[in-house]
Parts: sequence; structure tokens; C-alpha cells
Amino acid sequence: MKRIFVPTRIGSDWQPLLAKPELHWKAGKSAMSAAASWESAASRFPEEIKAALEANGDPRLHELELLLAVPEWEVALPGGITSSHTDILAVARNQAGLVVAAVEAKVDEEFGPTLGDKRHDPSPGQRERLAFLHETLGLTAPLPDNIRYQLLHRTASAILTARDFHAATAVMVVQSFSPEARWLADYQEFCQALGVNDAVGVARPVLGVSAPALFVAWCAGDQRFRQADLRSGV
Repeated sequence: MKRIFVPTRIGSDWQPLLAKPELHWKAGKSAMSAAASWESAASRFPEEIKAALEANGDPRLHELELLLAVPEWEVALPGGITSSHTDILAVARNQAGLVVAAVEAKVDEEFGPTLGDKRHDPSPGQRERLAFLHETLGLTAPLPDNIRYQLLHRTASAILTARDFHAATAVMVVQSFSPEARWLADYQEFCQALGVNDAVGVARPVLGVSAPALFVAWCAGDQRFRQADLRSGV
């Protein structure tokens, strides 16, 4: 994967970056909703994400200046050739230092297979990857089988990218445009497995991770952007 990025002009510039551009670029779905949200925010975080970061009260997350936001950021993981794809990778700063946020956008899409699914007859590469992800999150015991695998590797991606940028703080954010907050229960089960409670609308720290410091948050996306219908860019 190349690390050469071209600034966007309009929301449809995000479409060619998707794994399946024609399939995933649909009005009312996460890719288009997220593109519309972030393009509208321009040089800032979307308001709901900014509010969740600052609601914590931690100075590391206050008054962040967005330096860059990269759609479809890839993070290589051991145990296979498939990278972890982050919907939006944001790098920001304030007086406390650099912050890296890995944003997972959702409408009605689920968080993929469970860890139980991944552990069923795994290949050596899958076992290696799962062990690496647990180690990255500072876990000394396996997460329960009901935890969604995507949440695990998305959070690890935030940590790994923060380390690459020498950022002191990492955040995994779910930006949900679902009016019913679909799959919130899966996110909450993941948080509870990490020892985190009440991380909805506010970023909460994961105390088992310190290098970088890790936070998680669920944000309710602005419903205006779920109604966006951006023209195809491919």
C-alpha cells in the first residue's frame, strides 16, 4: 500500500478508495454518509465526534486541531496479507500533543464476524493475528467469543497508527448514522470486555493501554448526512 494521498475536492472523491466502489457507494449507507459528514466539517472534526472527545474532560482530547483525515486508511497486520481498513483515520493535535483517531462509520451494517467465528478451525495465520491483536490491546486473557472481531482490529489499528506517528493518544470512534443505533449492544459488549462503561457520546479511557493512551467512543452521526446522495465518482 502506498502512503501518497491526494486531497479531496468533493464527497464523491471518496468512492474510488473503497474496496468495492460500486457496491459500497450508496445513499443511506455508511461510506456515503461518512463522506458527506467529513466533507461538510471540512478542516474540523464532525460536531458529534468533537463533542464526544471534549465531554471526557481529559485535556488530551480538548480543543483538537485536525491536521489530516484519510479515508480508507490501511494498517498491515501479521498473520496474512489482508490489511485492516479504517473508514477515516484522523490525526489531530493540541497543547498536550498528537492524537490519532480511527473512525468506524456505520448505518445498519454489522461489525462482521465474532471472535468465536474466527476461532472456529483457524489457520496458523489467523491464530497469529488474534494473538497479536490481544497483545496490542494489552489483554492477558482472550476476549469472549461473542465480541465482534472488527472492533478488535479497528482499535488495534488506532494504537498501531498512533505509535507510527509517535502520538501519545489513540481513539477508536464509532460514528453511527443509524437512527436506531443498530449494533450499539455489540459495541458496549466490547467496551465492557475492556473494562469500559458508558462510552456513548463521550470518549472513555481503556485503562489497560498506556503507550499510547487509548480511548473509545460511540457518536450519533447527524442524520442529514444519511440522506445525502453524492454522485458516483467512478
